Amino acid sequence: MRRLKKRIGDILTETGLVTPEQIDFALSVKEPDEKLGDTLIRIGYVTENQVMEALELQLGVKKITLSDYNLNESILRLISEDYARDNLVVPVAFEEGKLIVAVADPLNYYVVDDLRLVTGYNVKLVMASRSEIETAISRYYGINRSLDQIILNYNENNNEEGGNEADDTPLIRLVNQLLLSAVKQNASDIHIDPQESEVIVRFRVDGVLGIEKRFPKIMEKQLISRFKIISSLDITENRRPQDGRIKMVIENTQMDLRVSTLPTVNGEKIVLRLLNLKNSLSSLNKLGLNEMSYKKLQKLIQHPNGIILVSGPTGSGKSSSLYACLNELNHEDVNIITVEDPVELQIKGINQVQVNPDIGLTFANGLRTILRQDPNIIMIGEIRDTETAQIAVRASLTGHLVFSTIHTNDSIGTVTRLVDMGIDPFLVASSLSGVVAQRLVRRTCRECGEWKEATIREKELFESVGLHIDKVFTPKGCPMCNFKGYSGRIAIFEILDINEEIRSIINNNGTEQDIKRAAIRNGTKFLIQDGFEKVIQGITTTEEVLRVTD
Repeated sequence: MRRLKKRIGDILTETGLVTPEQIDFALSVKEPDEKLGDTLIRIGYVTENQVMEALELQLGVKKITLSDYNLNESILRLISEDYARDNLVVPVAFEEGKLIVAVADPLNYYVVDDLRLVTGYNVKLVMASRSEIETAISRYYGINRSLDQIILNYNENNNEEGGNEADDTPLIRLVNQLLLSAVKQNASDIHIDPQESEVIVRFRVDGVLGIEKRFPKIMEKQLISRFKIISSLDITENRRPQDGRIKMVIENTQMDLRVSTLPTVNGEKIVLRLLNLKNSLSSLNKLGLNEMSYKKLQKLIQHPNGIILVSGPTGSGKSSSLYACLNELNHEDVNIITVEDPVELQIKGINQVQVNPDIGLTFANGLRTILRQDPNIIMIGEIRDTETAQIAVRASLTGHLVFSTIHTNDSIGTVTRLVDMGIDPFLVASSLSGVVAQRLVRRTCRECGEWKEATIREKELFESVGLHIDKVFTPKGCPMCNFKGYSGRIAIFEILDINEEIRSIINNNGTEQDIKRAAIRNGTKFLIQDGFEKVIQGITTTEEVLRVTD
């Protein structure tokens, strides 16, 4: 095979995807062990798909989609798992006497010689995306082989509990591979669902649940026990719900796992919430706020006192927004104390209190104690009852800036919710500084999709909120997004600034419609408007915005 010893920078420059100046900048910000192509993708000069198309054109290495192939166990055995992971290669099939091997980096000129020696076959390279190859390695090497070994041991021993030493190694490997696969896919939750005749493992990726793996029923007790062990839960208790938490490193990534068990008629269901500690602490400018909303929120959090509430359903990113606000205000001359359930992220310089109802440490009791600790800023994990709301109001009226979350549908509904909880309207008007309502929508995949003419229905929807649209970005689905058309999520916001006009309306027991009209006069952008603006920019789709706002 003739080796074309070209560099990725030269190839991308020749194809016109990047300029020499962009190459120079990428080289200046490249991490020590990072490849130039990965740097260019990370900083947004090119997409992974564009790089692969350029390499296919220049090198003649065919680009494939791994999901089109049914990977065979006998072929996979030709390459060890360690070699596959180290070199990001996967054997795919035999063709005309040659072993077809998918690689992530066709510029690794020595991999063909290595593979010929390792496998004993002549090798033909094809190209697949890095994410596809990593997923395939985890799924076919780790999970499938561990599962086969566990079932083999079970059949030999006829022991459903599977607690002997022989089962330990493959079971641990299987669970580790499930966790690794979840991290690779940026899953936020793992669901272990016992069914009548099988066990289903589902991942929640970008807010949507999907089946990752199906296991035979004999795996149920072993899987549940292993997850309980790593979560420090009682493996002998299966009649009552349990909650656990553990920090662990998965593929050099520090993860925080919150675990919940629930007895069901088919067995114990387990849900693991995954929090990436490296990426979880955000800043205001990374939340996805438009310029006007960013300035409005910046102004709100600079108030010396008052209550700022973040509203939205579970999983809408409220905690991330609160942490971003606290991170912005976290200085040496400020005493910040939080009371949370649970403490999701520990922040240096902030005093965080974990709620513990078993010993009487509730939100309300914790808040009373916090007020004797000379705080400047207080964060309450959630306002759940009237008592907590009343103490929060008193704290804000005595010179404290209070942050909290509340479960309401929009920013205006938060005002009436506080009144319904028994807080006098004049106290709500005096204490409330602003409300941030938010939702998470899926981002369109940058690697696939095209601009299409907006439908008549879409044009009517946009015109109804004062916006105009001609074209919408429609994702098609590709290997990079697992053929879903979406990759990652971004928040849409609605920020209600409680100005003097709105305070007067609240004082006079005005309706939600009265407050809404005043908010419109004040230039408030509502959730659907912010979402539709992101549709115009091609960041998300109309369907996504309607899914979370209807």
